[in-house]
Amino acid sequence: MIKGKAWKFGDNINTDDIIAARYLNTIDEKQLAAHCMETIMPGFTMKVSKGDIIVAETNFGCGSSREHAPVAIKGCGVAAVIAKGFARIFLRNSINIGLPVIELPQASEINEGDELEVDLENGVIKNITKQKSYTFTKYPEFLQDIIKNGGLIEWVKIKHIK
Repeated sequence: MIKGKAWKFGDNINTDDIIAARYLNTIDEKQLAAHCMETIMPGFTMKVSKGDIIVAETNFGCGSSREHAPVAIKGCGVAAVIAKGFARIFLRNSINIGLPVIELPQASEINEGDELEVDLENGVIKNITKQKSYTFTKYPEFLQDIIKNGGLIEWVKIKHIK
């Protein structure tokens, strides 16, 4: 179960919006996290709390295929990203590092600051602030397992390397 405050973003948030190219000289999660969203929401990393949730409109994570963007998001404590739609490569990169991303057509109904509760196993998002629930297509069991284990590399180590 994920519980946190919603941070709202619009359409077409690209990987350069998430982490500017000038910071791509590292793969260190904490260094990337320090600059997450700074070009579109200065001070984001100082405001966000561990467990909070990014909510966006369509085409979140478009642009480059680099893994730095979901790493920066996860590194600053964001527990999940909810959007109307994602760029395919961002979606897969997020799962590969253990960051849940959820497609929700009603994402526009969620406001910044709303308290959310996300149940990945049952495919339910509760907006506690508005006392409203949404269902989404839950991940297949093996993808849930990858996310629970912290990403694809950790999952492979646990499941396949003895």
